[in-house]
Amino acid sequence: MKRSKRIDLSFATWRKSSYSNPDGANCLEVLDDLPGLVPVRDSKDPHGPALVFPAASWSAFVTAVKGAELPGA
Repeated sequence: MKRSKRIDLSFATWRKSSYSNPDGANCLEVLDDLPGLVPVRDSKDPHGPALVFPAASWSAFVTAVKGAELPGA
């Protein structure tokens, strides 16, 4: 497996999903302003790790979720 360079997200402005529930559980946050990449993290663990996806892959995932195209959805 090839490791990529670390991305400094310490000064990032994260956006919480509009589908997050109001009591703070099951929340995702995304970062919108990195060209070609979409970092995603658990809002309950803001100092924890973030997963970084290629923008095209993230877009395809969101489209599949919205269209209920995932198995078991």
